[in-house]
Amino acid sequence: MKKIAILFAGLAAALSALPGPSLAADATAPVEEIMTDTQKNWAGDNSDWIDIFGEAMLSRLYSKDFGDKYKAAAQNPAADEDGISPFDYDVIVNGQDACPLQDLSFDRGQPANGATEVTVKFKAATCMEGTPDKDAFTTVRFEVIEENGRAVIDDIMVQGGEGQGPISLKEAMVQIAKGE
Repeated sequence: MKKIAILFAGLAAALSALPGPSLAADATAPVEEIMTDTQKNWAGDNSDWIDIFGEAMLSRLYSKDFGDKYKAAAQNPAADEDGISPFDYDVIVNGQDACPLQDLSFDRGQPANGATEVTVKFKAATCMEGTPDKDAFTTVRFEVIEENGRAVIDDIMVQGGEGQGPISLKEAMVQIAKGE
C-alpha cells in the first residue's frame, strides 16, 4: 500500500510539471503589470513616465521576438524624436492624450495554439469634455505565450482607425523598421 501511495505522489508531481493550463493561470501577470504602469502614466499626478518598453521590461515581460522587433523599429531614423521609442503615441491607450483610466477589466481567454489572449477594456477619455466618445471603451488584446518557463507578451493588438480591424504591434514594428 505504501508503494502505491508513493507511486501516486510521484505521478501527481510529474503531471503538475507538464506544460498546459499553468500558462492560462499566469497569462495575466505581464499584462497586469503593463496596465498598472499605464494607469500610473495617465493618473495625472505628474509622476515620472514609466516606459513600458524599457530594456528591463522588454527582457522580462515580452517575448524575445517582440523585443527584437521593437529594437529594430527603434533604430529607424524616423523613430520618436527622443530616439528611444518607435512610436509617437501610447500604444496601450492608442493615442497621445488620455485621462486617468476608468472601468478597467481583464478577460483571459483559453489557451489555444500555444498562446493565451488577454483582453483589457477601459475608458481613456472620460475627462475630455466635448468628446463624443468620451465614455467609449478602448480594447487592447495581448497575446501571451510561455517562453523559458515564463508567461510573456508576444504581441499587442490595438484597435485600428475607423473601419479598420485590430492592428498587430509586431507587424507595425516590422513596417517601422523597414521605413514604411
